[in-house]
Amino acid sequence: MRTNLLLVPLLTLTLLLGACGFHLRGQGQGGVAFPFQTLFIQAANTNVPFILDLKRAVQLYDVKLVDSSKNAQLTLHIVSETMSKQVLSLSDAGRVREYQLIYRVVLHADDSKQHEWLPSDEIVLQRYLSYDNTLILAKESEERLLYQDMRKDAVQQTLRRLSHAKPPQASQ
Repeated sequence: MRTNLLLVPLLTLTLLLGACGFHLRGQGQGGVAFPFQTLFIQAANTNVPFILDLKRAVQLYDVKLVDSSKNAQLTLHIVSETMSKQVLSLSDAGRVREYQLIYRVVLHADDSKQHEWLPSDEIVLQRYLSYDNTLILAKESEERLLYQDMRKDAVQQTLRRLSHAKPPQASQ
């Protein structure tokens, strides 16, 4: 009996959210349209998590990934993807108290005729990580999660930039 009482409001909430068009971020099209139908992603290493996440995200928007720039309307060049960590503050004993985590992606896009659709751009994300020597494993796990979060954010920012990419204006 008690289970039924909890099930009714949960079911009602689910139906209301579905009826209003609610969807999780990154799930479905959400009104984003890309000015191209085929894309080639060129990167030094295509098996890194950022590239794999980007490919999955692009395919959610019905953009076809192709195997060469010749077959693509647009080629996205991932020039670099770097993660770095800098010490922000030290304790009186000289131990690290806080780090700044930096995630940087440099990219640009052009078509098969080398016309620039998206000028060279840099996505820079930062997070702060307090540090405690007594919680080394927990802080390593937190650092990994922060980098994952920044990677997902960089994928979303890349998608937004691609959705605003424009073919070059014809010279008159």
